[in-house]
Order: sequence, then C-alpha cells, then structure tokens
Amino acid sequence: MRTTTIGDVRILLPDLDPEDLDTVHNPATDLNEGSIEGVSWRGTQLDDVSIRSSRITGADFSESTWESGTIWGSEITRTDLSGATLSGVTIERCAFTGSRFTGTRLTDVRLKDILFDGCRFDYATFERVVAVGATAFIDCTLTNATWSSCRLPRIAIRSCQLANLEIESCQLQGADLRGNRLHNLKSALVNLDGITLHEDQLPELTQFAIEELRLDVRTD
Repeated sequence: MRTTTIGDVRILLPDLDPEDLDTVHNPATDLNEGSIEGVSWRGTQLDDVSIRSSRITGADFSESTWESGTIWGSEITRTDLSGATLSGVTIERCAFTGSRFTGTRLTDVRLKDILFDGCRFDYATFERVVAVGATAFIDCTLTNATWSSCRLPRIAIRSCQLANLEIESCQLQGADLRGNRLHNLKSALVNLDGITLHEDQLPELTQFAIEELRLDVRTD
C-alpha cells in the first residue's frame, strides 16, 4: 500500500503494477487497468465514465465535458484538462502530476485520497467541491481561481501560488496552508476559520486582517 504524508495529511496513493496494465491505443470511454499515452479526447462529451486502476500520460481532455462517473486508483500525468467541465464526478485514490486545469470548472465533485502535484489551476472554478478524505495540493498554481461553497476540511495546500485566489462561503477548518504566500488572497476572514499556518505567515495574516476589517492603525 503506497502512501504519502503532506504535513498532517496522509494520502493513500494508487498502487499500479505496469505488468498488470494493458496498453490501449484507441480507448473506449471506460478504462480499466489500462495504460494510455498521448490520446486526445478534446471536446468530448463523457457521461458516467469509469476510469479505474489506470495510467494516463500526456493526454488531451481539454474542453471536454464530464457528467457523473468515477476516476479511481489512477495516475494522471502531464495531462491537459484545461477548459474542461467536470460535474458530479467522484475522484478517489488518484495522483495528478504536472497536469493542467486552467479554466477548468469543477461542480459537485467529490475528492478522497487525492494528490495534486505541480498542477495548474489558474482561472479554474471549484463550486460545491467536497473533500471527503485526504486531499493535498503541492507546488500548484491556484492564481485567479475561484472556490465557492466548497467543503474542504483538513486539506493540505503547500508551496502553492495563491495570488488572487477567491474563496467564498467555503469551509476549510483544519486546512494546512503552511508554506504559502497569503498576499492578494481574496477571502473573508470567516473562510479561514480553523486553518493551520506557520508563525512566519502571521505578518501577512495581520495585514490581511487589517485590510479585510478596514482598520485604522496609527502609531501615535
């Protein structure tokens, strides 16, 4: 059983044996114990698709639409999902590495045991996304993204770019934001209730609070 620990978050990772994976050149919509590379499903409508115990490398899912379905126990590497729409999809025990979610819209998506490593989520929209288990973002770009009405307790966001990330009506209790710059984060203070920070981030948090509360700080 493969695991990784990010801060206090322990994530169960996919455990794939290359010898168990069949090389697939022209995949159908469902994929089970397969390995695909360089395939293009750009702009495709994918309804109730199941991807299980598979490895996807260098694929193009940009501008595609995913309705329902499950992605389980899979590795997705250097794959383009920019401009895609994911609605009602369950993603569990998956590792996304170096993949692109620029402008992607995720609605009513459920996450459990997910690692996003070195991925781009700039201008992405998360709406009612729920983390029901361990989830971590490492070295990801979240600039100009929007999170709305999400429940993401105890997730880890480490060494990410958060400039102009807009957080609205979200629950982040116990989320680990150590190692990030808070400068230009767009959020009401209530959305940050219960998060974990490093003491080095306190000056930025103080400035954030001063601006949020419109305090008049004087030296005399």
